[in-house]
Amino acid sequence: AFHEGHIVSAQELSVLLQPVFTQNSRNLILFLQDTLSIDDFTYLSESYGNRNPFQNQVNKLFINLLQEILQSSPSSLVLPTVDCEATRYLLSFLQESGDWKLTHITNLDVSQLEVNTSKPNLLMVQLRPLLSQLTEFVKLYMFLFIDKIIGRLTMDLQERGINFSVIYTAVRPSRISRRTDVMGELRRQLMATEEEDSLSYPPLNVTTGNDICILFYASNFSLKANSSVFIDLTNATFVTQNVDISSSECSDINTTLSLKYTKPVNGISSLEIRFLMTNKFYEGSARNWSTLDSVEIVQDGEKFAKFNVSVISAPAEYSFHCQLVGTSNLYPARLIPSNNEAKNWDVFISRLQIQGFNVENNQFSYASDCTGFFTPGIWMGLVTSIVLLWILAYGIHMIMQLTTNNRFDDPKGPGLSVPQTE
Repeated sequence: AFHEGHIVSAQELSVLLQPVFTQNSRNLILFLQDTLSIDDFTYLSESYGNRNPFQNQVNKLFINLLQEILQSSPSSLVLPTVDCEATRYLLSFLQESGDWKLTHITNLDVSQLEVNTSKPNLLMVQLRPLLSQLTEFVKLYMFLFIDKIIGRLTMDLQERGINFSVIYTAVRPSRISRRTDVMGELRRQLMATEEEDSLSYPPLNVTTGNDICILFYASNFSLKANSSVFIDLTNATFVTQNVDISSSECSDINTTLSLKYTKPVNGISSLEIRFLMTNKFYEGSARNWSTLDSVEIVQDGEKFAKFNVSVISAPAEYSFHCQLVGTSNLYPARLIPSNNEAKNWDVFISRLQIQGFNVENNQFSYASDCTGFFTPGIWMGLVTSIVLLWILAYGIHMIMQLTTNNRFDDPKGPGLSVPQTE
């Protein structure tokens, strides 16, 4: 029994998952999302009535249990949560916990999936990321789509008579509790967790001599080859740093960050990812700007994929930061395939921060973010203000056109006659 607001550590999580490893049927499905919180279940299931997005059996059981706990509680609850460090490396932890056969499901059709029930199987499904800028109404339909995916996969396996367990989780929470009525120690724990999650490991750095010339950080750095092979490079790049950066080059004009991996997954013997940046003077702004011009992927020394990059630029003295970078049209900063080989790759980078020039004190400079100054909210405010100002101006103009009588009828004198010409 955990107290309210308790943060489950990686060791405690391994104890909680022991029944999954020891039961007779050791088939496990991992649905992994970028962000998720209990509030997403309670808020979306209660606020939208008949349009409750959680309809499949897996989520319904959880919702019913959660609602029973909330209804039986005499006051509001602060439920336990899982440490971000534990969930971030859950896939690696599960693989180390047993002799699992790992299968990445991408086409959402398991009718042709071969599952050998005589040995443990780990089915990994990477769900579509939820953008932080989404409104609650749009997020409702995003969860509706995700719920249908979970329901479809689990029903297909049930119809085939395959017993399994399900884990539905995310890399980090979508909401951080800010309650003031929780004890001070708990608030400090939550604040500390949020700060640790903001930069949980140091950025990757490339040095020339004693000076750092390139800094690179991402909370999630993953690829997908041919829409089937999922490659998570986050741990190898930033935690274990099992990556070769010796081919990286630094200069005042051109900088190349080269990341070489040996056997990142089965079937790929070598993988190199290159980020090509330039530092150029632009007369329009009268200053130097650093720009990420292209990203290149070289598989097994033969297959070459090149992506052109949009939006990723910053003043040469600054670093660049963006919440989502990748090949999807939904991301603020996009990687656009430049050749046919690039169309076989999907790239996903979350919370990217990179700096290839003018690194000082071995740390990132002020970050120029990819989010534009005029957000949708600002545009709506401007349009609404312009409409209201136009109505006000029209009203003032109509009032100014009103005229009053300049002559009045005297009851003691003759009647006032007004010529028709007036």
